[in-house]
Amino acid sequence: MKRSEINRIMADARSFIESFGFRLPPMASWTPAEMQERASEIDVILKGRLGWDITDYGQGKFDELGLFLFTVRNGTPEDMKSGTGKTYAEKIMISRDRQVSPMHRHITKTEDIINRGGGVLALELFNSDEKGDIDTQTDVTVETDGVYRTQPAGAILKLYPGESVTLVPGNWHAFWGEEGDVLIGEVSTVNDDLTDNIFKDPIGRFSTIEEDVPPTHLLVSDYDEWLSP
Repeated sequence: MKRSEINRIMADARSFIESFGFRLPPMASWTPAEMQERASEIDVILKGRLGWDITDYGQGKFDELGLFLFTVRNGTPEDMKSGTGKTYAEKIMISRDRQVSPMHRHITKTEDIINRGGGVLALELFNSDEKGDIDTQTDVTVETDGVYRTQPAGAILKLYPGESVTLVPGNWHAFWGEEGDVLIGEVSTVNDDLTDNIFKDPIGRFSTIEEDVPPTHLLVSDYDEWLSP
């Protein structure tokens, strides 16, 4: 992805998010220079990889295969192992109309995916088989706002604004917006995008960036390069 495209997506995303009354935290407005100046005091941000996250999954077709995310809060794998500290995470995301987030599962993360507004959020769901691969035979049962729903493998669960689904480790899922762009909330156990995502197809979690203009704000995937000691 070009950096100019990422800058534009950030600006458009902020406007879309704020149209629903949701406000991003102060660090969302920091420039790269400000983050560098504050590097000694933002250890929680760096370890939790809080902030802007835009991905085309390395495929170069963001409008068809991609996702906007902003991690608002997050603990660490060490918190999860000890069972103390910040054992939870929160994201705000945008899935554009017909923009697919590809089929994947998590090893340890349990997550609530919430339609916060906009269009309809569609999710294709499967169980895992004994090897952890997609089970195309067994019915899938998930909790939706305190009520269990059971549907055939590969059926589409549609969430309307205000509705949510709880996905547990092993639930294979792909999702996209329908009837418009969708503002999505995610409340989960600790989020670890470096080791906890298993994709059906061999794709990347983060984008390769073409630096055609300076960044307006850093992505979480920029932190190692821009903010390392």
